[in-house]
Amino acid sequence: MIDLRRVQALWRRCDVTVRDLPFALLLTVGSLLPAFQGRGTQIGELPSRPYDALAVVVIALECLPLAARRRWPAAGLVLVSLGFALDQLFAYHAVAGTALPIALISAGAHLERGRRVTVILLSAAYPPLMIALDRLGSNEGLADIVMFYLALVLAWGIGTWLRSTRAAEAERRRHVAEATRAAERTRIARELHDVVTHHVTAMVVQAEAARYLTADPDRLDATLTAVTDTGRRAIGDLRHLLDLLKADHDTDAGPPSAGDLHTLVEQTRQAGQPVRFTEEGEPAESAGSAEFVAYRVVQEALTNALKYAHGSHTEVRVCYGEKEITVEVGTDGPGSGTRSPGGSGRGLAGLRDRVDALGGEFSAGRQAGGFVVRARIPAGSAS
Repeated sequence: MIDLRRVQALWRRCDVTVRDLPFALLLTVGSLLPAFQGRGTQIGELPSRPYDALAVVVIALECLPLAARRRWPAAGLVLVSLGFALDQLFAYHAVAGTALPIALISAGAHLERGRRVTVILLSAAYPPLMIALDRLGSNEGLADIVMFYLALVLAWGIGTWLRSTRAAEAERRRHVAEATRAAERTRIARELHDVVTHHVTAMVVQAEAARYLTADPDRLDATLTAVTDTGRRAIGDLRHLLDLLKADHDTDAGPPSAGDLHTLVEQTRQAGQPVRFTEEGEPAESAGSAEFVAYRVVQEALTNALKYAHGSHTEVRVCYGEKEITVEVGTDGPGSGTRSPGGSGRGLAGLRDRVDALGGEFSAGRQAGGFVVRARIPAGSAS
């Protein structure tokens, strides 16, 4: 059996001249058939002349350059125009005359350089052709001469419109590709920020606390173990993120979801942050991206609590509804004042963008001596 898709793929890989050649040959053969002799374009009233050897040359000059109509549009148009002029002057009136509007459309669509010069030269050649035909007795009226010229202009205009449409589509695709790349870079930057900032902040806070535990070997060992575990989790999360960038990544290994919040809260507690976690309801099966965004909101809020309110009581409340997930994370005060890495402000801005993308609401600000992060995330979005 012949694989049509493979044949089509091979055909598309051929040069455009090879792909345009069959049409040029078909028009040449069709124009030479006795049934179509003298049935082509006719300017004036010159009686049609029987085909001879010169007619074959003229028809070939009209049709065969169509094979180069996309590769060399200017040369193809000039040769076809010359063949058409000879066709009219010798009164063969071959069907091959239809090659002229085809060549004009192709040149208008594919000619890149010398477009204005081509139009001027061909337009300048049109009056001498009409004068020569008039002297041969064509008796073509001025109105008909102008109408025929306008028809040729229309063919060129169609090609120009096709060219502009193709250029506009290419520009649109370029903008879409740039926007897609920018969105992907932003997404990756957010993921890296969420993963790295949380784990590194926890490690820095734990390491700072370890300085004051040298007199208590047991607590010091537990703290250093927590630092090690946090580092390993950071490496694991980074590997997962890098795997997602591969084309053949394991699609079964999904991103963190709200179901991992217990682990996240426990990690924060190990870093020395007193956290109270309240969870209401059950995640809906159709929650989709809402679960992931809820996880990131809690993660970023706990990271900020470790940075700016280390040691302060932190309240995490997550409520699962049928149509939305509500998240609230608040701290009571500035905490112990332990030195911590500064922030760039990207975290909260990134959370606002995530929540807004799902049509939710996000707020973050000081309240009653502490800091509160709230998010309402509509559920049911495709992940």
